[in-house]
Amino acid sequence: MMIWIWLGAIVLFGVVEGATASLVSIWFVAGAAAALIAAILNVSMGTQFAIFLAVSAVALAATRPLVRKMRPGKPIPTNLDRVIGQTGKVTETVDNENATGAVYVDGKIWTARSADGTVFPKETLVTISKMEGVKLFVEKNKILEETR
Repeated sequence: MMIWIWLGAIVLFGVVEGATASLVSIWFVAGAAAALIAAILNVSMGTQFAIFLAVSAVALAATRPLVRKMRPGKPIPTNLDRVIGQTGKVTETVDNENATGAVYVDGKIWTARSADGTVFPKETLVTISKMEGVKLFVEKNKILEETR
């Protein structure tokens, strides 16, 4: 009976691993395979579970550093994300209360809102702090603040 349970666990963990973009359950596949071998050798159920846990833990500990090395360090911004941190010029007063605001940055005019609720009048230079959809959130221009 335990042979079928361990085979099912291998298939289940394998399917979960295949359905995800990152390593999530591959370690459990190795643990279940070791427990399957123990079940074939008629080892007690408690020992099978202990083998499953031990092999899974060892597989995780052995491969995790390798996975971290293979991962790219810093995410590469997309074309849209490149405006974050840039200076923009307010073309329409940014006022969250009245749901108005536009900023010219990177050769385009974007809908804008204040990150902290500050009203920014037209012609003010602002810094882009984040983006949600096609809306930019702006704050006081950091470069101007540093020079004062």
